[in-house]
Amino acid sequence: MADIAVIFSFTLTELSALSLSELIQWRQRAYERSGAQQ
Repeated sequence: MADIAVIFSFTLTELSALSLSELIQWRQRAYERSGAQQ
């Protein structure tokens, strides 16, 4: 969740409201946006 919060500036309240599937989708978006290599 920290990666999502840092990349997109989400608050803990916003993150807590996400379903597991939404959290997984946002985590993938954060990974792609960060430019990190696997």
